[in-house]
Amino acid sequence: MNTAVRQQNSDLVWNLAKINQHKRAMGFIKQFENRFCVFSSSVRQLYTNYSIFFPEEAHRQMVILPDPYAFHDTFSYLNPDAVGSTGLHVIPGNLIGKQGLYLVISHKDKKVRSVPIPFQEGMRQILRRSNSDDPFLPVLMKGDLREFNDKLPCLHLHRLRLKELTGLSGLERESIRTVITDKLMNLYQQSSTFSLN
Repeated sequence: MNTAVRQQNSDLVWNLAKINQHKRAMGFIKQFENRFCVFSSSVRQLYTNYSIFFPEEAHRQMVILPDPYAFHDTFSYLNPDAVGSTGLHVIPGNLIGKQGLYLVISHKDKKVRSVPIPFQEGMRQILRRSNSDDPFLPVLMKGDLREFNDKLPCLHLHRLRLKELTGLSGLERESIRTVITDKLMNLYQQSSTFSLN
């Protein structure tokens, strides 16, 4: 199965070799399994139902396996240009001497410091925009599991822009918005139970 994934879609095999605290990173990303959708630009698909594996034979790799029995949970023919980097990261609070999860924007200009906001508050603000003409719909892509300031694992978030999915029908775009928004609502409600060890 893992070999098949590598042959068909390398975007679903993430190399974690650059992450120093490997076990902590594994635990961190598993908490977000099926809570963020995963986008593959190489095959132009969005996966909303998947499992995360760490194959023993593949040193420091993470494999995302879409549920083969839930093909309706995979959206195809998405324009890769509709997904862009945000600079927004989910970080453990102990990176900044606090408890819980936080959202922080990483600026290209290192002199600019953003103020971290509690994860639940950030999710609430994102959800508030979910019914707007330009909703903020976060997704994950290969490489989004990384270390923040070379210390602890964090998740970078990409953003899917519905308006740029011109190859999809209005119904398909609305289905994508609904799935991502429902997952965000679950994240918002359950984030206080996350472990940061």
